[in-house]
Amino acid sequence: MPKRNKRNFRPTKSGAGMTKKGVAAYRRANPGSKLKTAVTGKVKKGSAAAKRRKSFCARSDGQRKMHNINCRKTPNKRICQARKRWKC
Repeated sequence: MPKRNKRNFRPTKSGAGMTKKGVAAYRRANPGSKLKTAVTGKVKKGSAAAKRRKSFCARSDGQRKMHNINCRKTPNKRICQARKRWKC
């Protein structure tokens, strides 16, 4: 994985997570990887993208609860911004 730089990762203010270039760099460094960017648009119910979103939202909600983060009080945390971007 390339060093964590501004081209590969989104800043917290713009939703956290990896950029398309970051995902491409990761996949070049790790052949066979199935890493994808966030599901941010409208999706059909039951589609593969909808299932990915549901899975991410469940995982990230567990992380949020584990670290006792309240997104109403601290909306600028990376987990809160990422969940907002994924429309959780």
